[in-house]
Amino acid sequence: MYIDADVIIKAASLLGALGGMVIALYRQYESNRRQSEVIREIQHEQTLICYGLRGALEGLIEQGCDGTRKDALSLLDKHLNKSAHKPEL
Repeated sequence: MYIDADVIIKAASLLGALGGMVIALYRQYESNRRQSEVIREIQHEQTLICYGLRGALEGLIEQGCDGTRKDALSLLDKHLNKSAHKPEL
């Protein structure tokens, strides 16, 4: 096999394309990892907000406030119970 300038150019372009693909895949992986971390933080914050809301609703019910607080508390309890039993991805 004779190696001339054309073969060297083709090999270099192939290596360049493969290197670019590896870099693009790594950047995508890092982006997904960062997004997953942000999503976990948001989910944790929302859980804390739900538990705070649950406590406020219970306090209002104990004080005898009228309205749909019991229904809201029931729905919130169902939601929290469902989300607590979801399998993690």
